[in-house]
Amino acid sequence: MALSICISLGDLTGIGPEVTLKALATELPLDDFRYVLVGDAAYLRKLNLRLGLDLPLPERGEGSGRISFRDGVVSALPEHMAPGAREAALASVAWVKEAARICLAKEAVGMVTAPVNKEAIVRAGERFVGQTELLSELAGTRETAMMLLGHDDRGRWLRVALATTHVPLRDVADRVAPENLNLAIRLAAQACRDLGLPRARVAVCGLNPHAGEGGKMGTEEQTLIAPAVKRAQAQGIDVVGPFSADALFYYVFRGDYDAVVAMYHDQGLVPLKMVAFEHGINWTLGLPFVRTSPDHGTAYDIAGQGKANASSMIAALRLAKQLARAKA
Repeated sequence: MALSICISLGDLTGIGPEVTLKALATELPLDDFRYVLVGDAAYLRKLNLRLGLDLPLPERGEGSGRISFRDGVVSALPEHMAPGAREAALASVAWVKEAARICLAKEAVGMVTAPVNKEAIVRAGERFVGQTELLSELAGTRETAMMLLGHDDRGRWLRVALATTHVPLRDVADRVAPENLNLAIRLAAQACRDLGLPRARVAVCGLNPHAGEGGKMGTEEQTLIAPAVKRAQAQGIDVVGPFSADALFYYVFRGDYDAVVAMYHDQGLVPLKMVAFEHGINWTLGLPFVRTSPDHGTAYDIAGQGKANASSMIAALRLAKQLARAKA
């Protein structure tokens, strides 16, 4: 029986629908997966025609072919909306929730989420930190972590798990708790195994410059990070650190390690996006279903112009399918 993947369309006033259809045009001929598009069906039909993709979208209703539609929004959306419109922002959250519901009901093995705009969602009145946090809440688990991964044009990979996610920089030190660190290390090692890598060697960043210089520039490495690494080692995980982040990524990139645990968002994402901006993938570790996402935003400035690059969406879709096959 063919496996199903949900794709939530993201913010309709951004590039999410466009990269979704472009990715499907590339991927549909390659396998027998079924794709459940969670979003505005009428909008997608018109966009399919405008882009000249000739995808076999259902003409009416939800459809029963390899591509079908679902919608978690009750009221119809306006045909013309400004970038970041309230209606589009609220719909993007509703579609993520509907895709998660489908996965939790085991009607699909995983989901790919097109970009949403956090600022627009909060401005619309939603309590929203990020899709990772929302999906963790919907799944009823705190045992999750964000991993960003991608490769350069020579096939060299970076796989970065984050000990903290969407946290103001001034609060990071207070959020770097031993249990969070141990979780990120465990999930990073498991991610390597889920990917079928021949080993799962994890390196851990320090929080402070030069990993604290033996306590002269901060003590978190000694009091929090090193004990978490030792605990993970005692659990049988191949992990080392903490290391100074400014040098560590060089060694990870050349292949000495298979994954790295970064202490905060930009510490991990700056090097990742430097080498894999167009192919980066956001993977939520620890959920009871597969969830990936392209590692870019809504790109309001080019939305509706037909020139969005779908490479990251294609990579996210391919990873979701790879992981889904491994779980099946």
